[in-house]
This record gives sequence, structure tokens and C-alpha cells, in this order.
Amino acid sequence: MQYVRLGHTGLQVSRLALGCMSFGEPGLGAHKWTMDEAASRPIIKQALDAGINFFDTANTYSDGTSEEILGKSLRDYGRREELVVATKVHGTFGSGPNMGGLSRKAIFTAVEDSLRRLGTDYIDLYQIHRLDHHTPVEEILEALHDLVKSGKVRYLGASSMFAWEFSKMLYTAKAHNWTPFVSMQDHYNLLNREEEREMYPLCEDQGIGVIPWSPLARGRLTREWGTETARSGTDQFGDQLYEEGDKEVVDAVGRVAAARGIPRAQVALAWLLSRPWVTAPLIGASKPRHLEDALAALDVNLDNDEVKVLESPYRPHPVVGF
Repeated sequence: MQYVRLGHTGLQVSRLALGCMSFGEPGLGAHKWTMDEAASRPIIKQALDAGINFFDTANTYSDGTSEEILGKSLRDYGRREELVVATKVHGTFGSGPNMGGLSRKAIFTAVEDSLRRLGTDYIDLYQIHRLDHHTPVEEILEALHDLVKSGKVRYLGASSMFAWEFSKMLYTAKAHNWTPFVSMQDHYNLLNREEEREMYPLCEDQGIGVIPWSPLARGRLTREWGTETARSGTDQFGDQLYEEGDKEVVDAVGRVAAARGIPRAQVALAWLLSRPWVTAPLIGASKPRHLEDALAALDVNLDNDEVKVLESPYRPHPVVGF
């Protein structure tokens, strides 16, 4: 396994991060296709055995059961001091007012619940899942800073937002001498490259680590266009992210993969890993071969002609996902 620094920090993370949205009690929350604990644990162990030390989940995944499954598995199979555990805060985690968003009250409640479910004393990377436009930026940043100073959180990260919004938060944190964000988790793959316009130049300039979600476009880059899966048939959010014109890119991935004699997933992920601003893509896995393909992609080096074939069909997309 390769290890890299997360942004400008001293924290070393594996070149691949295991995204844990697939793990959670089926039927809970918005995801109906998730795997229960018995099915999830072998995948988590496989990742650990491969040298992956970076695991990402969220407080709202399957009503918190993703955090519970991850926490139990890491305690049984890993050593906490060697692992980087990331989770998120923002989404609604209960009924009634103040049970969601990024108010000081909501953040403090959510972090305690995540610590309990994960079974740990601290969270390595605590990320705001989305920006709360109803709470002052200063309130959000100071609350997060206080969590770091209390020892419950080690580093702070953000997720999908406009570059100007992220720039404002970075500036405000610096102005108040509060703990800054060190990572950006956003939507990026061969089908949607809009973050290359403003967000990634900002991240490179400010030393921010990039950990993209949906690096394989929710599986669309791993199979022929139009192929249905258990997840794609119920993934309403995913349907908003891509367009019919994306078929040309998917077909290009298929051509490059066929020429090399390797799975499409390896080609699409190798392209992402070759982007200089990417730290560690979040790999979702529900079968052992998913992780095997991701690991193999680390050794796939695309040449300039192959990159041109993959990139040339791209069409600009509207802002989606946040």
C-alpha cells in the first residue's frame, strides 16, 4: 500500500480510503441496498489486510449503523492508533428542531453520538457533510475548533460546496486563529470534472487534501451504460448526478480497458489517481473484487494517448450534489 500526507498535515493516509456508506442495516435511512454487519465485516478486514488505514463514514449512513459496524470491525481487526477514522456531521439525525445542521448545539450532540457508535475516544477527521446556510460561519468554525481543542477530534474536513464558500471558511478560520480545514471531500470522476475549474486550484494553493466521493460514478464507469444494479435501481440521488451524454465517456473507458485486458474499474480509478490534486479516493466495496480492482489500479499507469481517449468526450455538467 502507498501512503501519502493528507494535505499540508503530517497525517499519513493510505492512497485508497474505504468509503463505508455500503455498510449498515438494510432498510434504515435512505439507502435500501446496504449490507448488514455479517456481510460488511469481511470487506473491512480485507481492506485492513491490504494496508488501507483510512476509513470514511457518516453519522447519517443507515441511521448510524454504518458507524457502529465500522467501529466494531476496527476494534476486532485493527489497532486504533494505526487507523484514520473519518465521519461527518450535518444531516438530520433525529426528529424535532436542532437535530441536524451545523449549529453549535447540533455539532456537539452529533459528535458525542458518533463517538459512542464508533466506540472510540476521538475522531481523526471530522467533516461537515454539507454547508449549513442557516448557521453563521463563525458559529460553525468555533464549535469545530472547540472539538479539536477538547481532544475529541484531531483534524477537520469539509465536503461538497462552492469554492467561494470554502475559501470564505478558510479565511474566517485563519482570521480568528481557529483550527482550519485540511481536506475537501467532493464529487469527482471521469463523468463529472467540474471541480477542476475552481475548487481544485483552491485546494492546491491552500494545501488541502482531496478525497473524492463516487470516484467510479456509483459504478457507472465499471460496466456498460444502462446496466442496472440493486443500488442504481433505487439511487434517486445518483440519478441527478449524470446524464445520457455521459455514455460516450463510459464507452471510452470500455475501449481502453478492452485494449489493456483489464476491468473498467481499474482504468477509471487509475485516471483519478493520476490527477495531481487527488489524495485518496473513497472506494465503495460490496464484493471482494471491488477492493481487488481498486488495489490493482494503483499499479496501472495510463499513457498520454489513453488519457486523451478518456477525457476527450467529456461534456460540462450543471452544479449538482450540494
